[in-house]
Amino acid sequence: MSLRRWDKKHIISIHDFSRDEIDFVLEKSRLMEDRLASNKPMNLMDGKILANLFFEPSTRTRMSFETAMKRLGGKTIGFNVAESTSEVKGETIADTVRVVEGYADVIVLRHHVEGAARLASENIDVPMINGGDGANQHPTQTLLDLYTIQKEYGKIDDLSIAIIGDLKYGRTVHSLANALEYYGVKLTFISPRELRMPKRVVDGLRDKGIDVRETTKLRLGKADVVYATRIQRERFPDPQEYKRVKEAYVLDSNILGKLKDDAIIMHPLPRVSEIAPEIDDTRHARYFEQSNNGVPVRMALLCMVLGVDF
Repeated sequence: MSLRRWDKKHIISIHDFSRDEIDFVLEKSRLMEDRLASNKPMNLMDGKILANLFFEPSTRTRMSFETAMKRLGGKTIGFNVAESTSEVKGETIADTVRVVEGYADVIVLRHHVEGAARLASENIDVPMINGGDGANQHPTQTLLDLYTIQKEYGKIDDLSIAIIGDLKYGRTVHSLANALEYYGVKLTFISPRELRMPKRVVDGLRDKGIDVRETTKLRLGKADVVYATRIQRERFPDPQEYKRVKEAYVLDSNILGKLKDDAIIMHPLPRVSEIAPEIDDTRHARYFEQSNNGVPVRMALLCMVLGVDF
């Protein structure tokens, strides 16, 4: 697959990728990780600027994009709180990105409104990468999740994957489920009834022939991958609803004997109480490695959308 097809391409939704394109990204990410391991300086982005426009708080996504760009020899600009921008004066997101387009070669946007990244990308020529739009999509998180699974098992097909927690509001699980349509996996969605995976996502998976099971019970004995998520207080319109479900599922030492010996536990982070610290040093924990994998994956993506071969 040629890199030319990626030059100036926006990355807004995991639906923008075919199976072959996802596999291509994962392979380029592996090559980038190999280059990182060599500790040789890279100047692939010399003279290039990345703009991080984060209208919602972020630690991992924002900092890993900054790290990725700087590891490649580029520079970064941007902000991490909406209150520091002209949005408070009434400026539209469309106007903001049109202005920033004049300052940067690539834009990463996080916004609380679903569809904001798609809308903002329509009138700019520099590539835009969606860093998360409300409860909708988080495509680069999904790519690093898939990369983590593939690194562990050497494949994604034929695995049994359990996804736990806030499946209604969680953009990471929506994107991941969408991507898993391409792979012959078995999926178990575990959540409180009021936080079930949206019907459109479940129907889309079943239409593609994916084996999907929905349950409220924490049964993990057959899972190769346990993907936990926090209950997102900031997404709940009703505080009482949040209080009812905030500690619905906790992965602690009591579940260790119920897991397959080679099962891995993942989490997009941040965690609150859904994974106990006692899990961190077990053979199952992969969430910190998962977070670290964001750097080579995002380095690869930046090179691809800016037409830089490596």
